[in-house]
Amino acid sequence: MSTVVVNQTITADGYAAGINQTEERPFGEDGGDGWGDRLHAWMFDQGDENRAEVEQMAGARAHIMGRNMFGPVRGGWDRDWRGWWGDNPPFHGPVFVLTHHPRTPQPMEGGTTYYFVTNGIESALAQAREAAGDGEISIQGGATTINQYLAAGLVDELRLHIVPFTLGAGVRLFDDVPPLDLEQVSARATSTVIHVTYRVSPNTVRRSS
Repeated sequence: MSTVVVNQTITADGYAAGINQTEERPFGEDGGDGWGDRLHAWMFDQGDENRAEVEQMAGARAHIMGRNMFGPVRGGWDRDWRGWWGDNPPFHGPVFVLTHHPRTPQPMEGGTTYYFVTNGIESALAQAREAAGDGEISIQGGATTINQYLAAGLVDELRLHIVPFTLGAGVRLFDDVPPLDLEQVSARATSTVIHVTYRVSPNTVRRSS
């Protein structure tokens, strides 16, 4: 059985993106110059310090993301948008994009193909399981999509990368998610981020009666 994991960078107060998200600022206002500079600097600016975590993120066999993470296009697909990542995205496998608007699959260079799923998160997960076999499935985000999977009890492992600043507003992990029981698997601090892995205990999504 495949393992469903989340890799998510968040601020110390739990935000995965700031306010005022735009095409020029897909992660909103985080105090950087545009592309989530402060949130994701640990992935790009720290040499070998975080190499193990970056390589681990690249190990999934299938991926799921919300439409907002895929791009800024809203409504029908009236624009030839192929993701934020250029012609050769970093996924190198199937990516299932949640949307309300049908679209034919979009193959890219490097083995990535985007599949557009219109019938909900469980259907996307079923398709990802078939594609991944025994490999990992990564719920890429954004936080709203991750929260839906957490609330449905469909995540096995949370890998959080916590950066040392706060935003105070934006899109927050765990919003509208019932309480969860988490088992800490590992924690590692580097100069600019803390990497924490939690196993989500099965059957512990406790909805209010």
